[in-house]
Amino acid sequence: MEKTQEKPAYGILVILMVGAFFTLLSNTLLNVALPSIMKDFAVSAATVQWLSTGYMLMNGILIPTSAFLIKKFSVRNLFLTAISLFTIGTLLGGLAHIFPALLIARMVQAAGAAIMMPLLMNVLYTMFPPEKRGSAMGLLGLVLIFAPAIGPTLSGWIIQNYAWPTLFFMMVPFLVLVWALGFFKLHDKKEKTADKIDVLSVILAAIGFGGILYGFSSAGNDGWASPNVYGAITVGIIGLILFITRQLKMDEPMLDFRVYQSPMFALSSAISITLNMAMYSAMILLPIYLQNIRGISAFDSGLLMLPGAMLMGIMSPITGRLFDAIGPKILAFVGLAILVFTTFQFSNLTDTTTKTHLLMLYAGRMFGISMVMMPIMTNGLNSLSARLTPHGTAMNSTMTQVSGAIGASLLVSIMSTRTATHAEGIAKEAMSKLDTVPVGDALAHLQQQVAMQATISGINDAFRVATGISIVALLLSFFLKRSVGGGRITID
Repeated sequence: MEKTQEKPAYGILVILMVGAFFTLLSNTLLNVALPSIMKDFAVSAATVQWLSTGYMLMNGILIPTSAFLIKKFSVRNLFLTAISLFTIGTLLGGLAHIFPALLIARMVQAAGAAIMMPLLMNVLYTMFPPEKRGSAMGLLGLVLIFAPAIGPTLSGWIIQNYAWPTLFFMMVPFLVLVWALGFFKLHDKKEKTADKIDVLSVILAAIGFGGILYGFSSAGNDGWASPNVYGAITVGIIGLILFITRQLKMDEPMLDFRVYQSPMFALSSAISITLNMAMYSAMILLPIYLQNIRGISAFDSGLLMLPGAMLMGIMSPITGRLFDAIGPKILAFVGLAILVFTTFQFSNLTDTTTKTHLLMLYAGRMFGISMVMMPIMTNGLNSLSARLTPHGTAMNSTMTQVSGAIGASLLVSIMSTRTATHAEGIAKEAMSKLDTVPVGDALAHLQQQVAMQATISGINDAFRVATGISIVALLLSFFLKRSVGGGRITID
């Protein structure tokens, strides 16, 4: 273990966190702009969705390599490389005049983002002693939660007033500044090692995680019966099995799955996975309800969700300090209980549910999640040795991507399937109450009402499934115990 210092370099942390803020912001910043991009480039919805799917795929493929990169290269070199890639991708995105160029730009962005988050998480964790790690990871929560949460609102405002390339160009000056600060302020050194990356492991990780992410991401549009979906998932599972088998046989694995030999890390990972799956229910289903059913604009629906995101960001450092004081169990139980209650309340939406009620429920839900997310992650990492910490942070980042994709596609699929079932039942019931078969405008109005009620019922059913997932996480929290471990590093 390297020499430690009593006072962590907070200035360095600020530079790293600002860099990570922009990489995370880009996750959701482009979503609202997709219709405008479709129109400008004359591409279909399935094609334009690759701007999000491709970004997530690149993250899922490269994040597993981050443990090796963190071990081999200095924080300075990795940070400057990540910011350089992300800045180049951002600039190319703003300049893109054809869709393939924009897609390539997004993939370059994702290559930088994939390095950034595991690097920041590892630095935050290893710079602080065990008794202060909750507070440190709470600071990370500000970035991890707030940046992607404000993306839709910020994007909605920009799209209303400017062209979509502004979403890229506005970030470039800040990214250049962050790169310059990192260049002059980061001075850590890493002893040269003879470690070489295992190319076969990279290929298997790409096939495994990439296949699973692609398959689940495609399920919402293509349906689970599509060969494109189950074929990709099957190939991904086979690739993942081969990847895990190879890692367990290697003396220096690229991603060490032995982190799951720690019971608390395994438990924390399981809770985080279920939490991510449940969290995506409101993040995806609520905008569909607000925009498609209630006719609220993307910008206004983003504003309605913004207080919850801000509350979650504000609470993250507070829950970090509480974790240092009382440990994870009470925080996780209370937070997950709130999540279960609010998610169940979301399963009772109607076409007259007030905006105030929705705002309060969403804010309460995000408050509950803020009590769980970072404390659970910190407790899991605390159970690992210093050698396994980079592998733990890489594993957490990878599982966040995979569970998010699975949760989103599962809930959207349930909503779509149940909407179709409800539409058939509601239509039959409505027709049975009519003396004559409606025609013209009357028929169109009836069809519109049936579609609206069926969609609301489908969304409610998806929220009920999300409630069940939340209950699983709540039950797992009973087995939590406080863990302490790991080591510290010095960054000048």
